[in-house]
Amino acid sequence: MSDAVLSAAPRAPKLRKIGFDDIFEALRLGVRDATRAPLYGLFFGAVFALGGLAIYGFLTVYDAPWMIIPIGIGFPLIGPFVAAGLYEVSRRLASGAPLSWKAVLVTVFRQRERQLGWMAFVVLFIFWIWVYQARILLAVFMGFSASTNLERFLHLVVSTPGGLTFLAVGTVVGLVLALVLFATTVFAMPMLLDTEVDFVTAMVTSIRAVLASPIPMLGWGVVVTAATLVALAPFFLGLLVILPVLGHATWHLYALAKEPALAQ
Repeated sequence: MSDAVLSAAPRAPKLRKIGFDDIFEALRLGVRDATRAPLYGLFFGAVFALGGLAIYGFLTVYDAPWMIIPIGIGFPLIGPFVAAGLYEVSRRLASGAPLSWKAVLVTVFRQRERQLGWMAFVVLFIFWIWVYQARILLAVFMGFSASTNLERFLHLVVSTPGGLTFLAVGTVVGLVLALVLFATTVFAMPMLLDTEVDFVTAMVTSIRAVLASPIPMLGWGVVVTAATLVALAPFFLGLLVILPVLGHATWHLYALAKEPALAQ
């Protein structure tokens, strides 16, 4: 490959270390954007909430309650991809570009032709690993009889040694997968909407950025997870409010990380 082609290839933006001040600022800006463009937030939040309700209904109707815990916890982790529209709203608000439904939805629709579409396969791959490890652990510690109905499943999980072991081991394994998915996507998702880099470069850049600021980024992960789990409680309806704020805030955290570090 020639030097001219290499020099013309898009490069990933350099992301500086972030601190807790950046996280608080990103959250503030996320709330601001959610209030400035509330209809967009409600729309994308409703899409996500309806998806959660559909999955819950599917699991209930088809009598697979053992899947509810891993999917209930894992489903929100694909939020950054669903929130691509929110990233575009925040980008337009920050740049002063016209904000319209056509502009936002066309941008989101076009992502299927760009690298963000490939990231969906990465997210789904990790997510399915999550689901199948839960199934394997269920068979090992509880047997398949635990999946007869939701009430019996929950009772066995919290009241039997096998159920408690399943819960403990599954939580640890799930935490590892969640950390991998978080580090891989937290900056990669908005980066792929913002630039033309390939998805592998975006993932590597995201992981490096997380490792460069482990404590603040772990704090951000805890905030995202806790807020999303709280939002799931009232039949996913809390996502109508929580998802827009987190989506806008994720974009702003990425934008803040792109800024040059302040002189010491």
